[in-house]
Amino acid sequence: MKARSDELQVFVSVIESGSISAAAEKMGQTPSGISRTLSRLEAKLETTLINRTTRRMDLTEEGKFFLERARQILEQMESLEEHLSSSRQSPAGRLRVNAASPFMLHSVVPHVAEFRRLYPDIQLELNSDDWFIDLLEQSTDIAIRLGPLPDSTLHARFLGSCPLNIVASPAYLQRHGTPDTVEELAHHTLLGFTQVDALNHWPLRHAEGDRLVIRPALSASSGDTLRHLALAGEGIACLSDFMTHEDIRQGQLVSVLDEANSGYRQLINAVYYRNSQLALRIQCFLDFMQEKLKEYAH
Repeated sequence: MKARSDELQVFVSVIESGSISAAAEKMGQTPSGISRTLSRLEAKLETTLINRTTRRMDLTEEGKFFLERARQILEQMESLEEHLSSSRQSPAGRLRVNAASPFMLHSVVPHVAEFRRLYPDIQLELNSDDWFIDLLEQSTDIAIRLGPLPDSTLHARFLGSCPLNIVASPAYLQRHGTPDTVEELAHHTLLGFTQVDALNHWPLRHAEGDRLVIRPALSASSGDTLRHLALAGEGIACLSDFMTHEDIRQGQLVSVLDEANSGYRQLINAVYYRNSQLALRIQCFLDFMQEKLKEYAH
């Protein structure tokens, strides 16, 4: 008896999810059902694919070999489905999108309902990761990234650009005063990022150039964490307009040092592997997001 595609999907999902229970939740099945499918697959292949204990799972050499081939088979099946859908001009299939958490929450999630109405046969799978990922390893079709892209074999599509705002809460400014010059920031609590030094280069003109390198008194790895700290009155932060424009409009944050802002804009790119005939579902999403990001063109 030969292996079926649903068994391949279960096997790949278990490896990518890291556990049987996580794969079961992702696929809407029970852990016992996933476990039985794995056992049935191994019985058909007459080999052990995964060494399973109560604490961990490890791929055997046969499992590593089979995983690579299973991914290729599933990818070919998706490509066939895409080709047939393209011929009917009806985009369909699973679309896996990865983006940094703040961008996902503020710039993708608000438009999901509209996208699903336009393309009801596309099954969106949204994942967040603040750093660059291996698209193949994470089974991702599109990764949206902010800022300059590192050298890569990936293909990129420019979606737009976004200004950066220097912001603080009214409560913080009432307690500590509003800085009138860039030099006055030295007397304030600055909020910055923990890992990427470039994110602590603020777009402010001063005596030595138009980018100010700050030393944060309070730092975090996530832009949304910094946003919440700023909202709580903990200091001054430099954050993307897509995260802060609504807070500024509602008066929860105040933009400061606007006259010194150099106008630097953060690039927004989508990266992907396919460079021949782009899958219709991917093309639809890129076109849709590019249109939505026009609001930052001012």
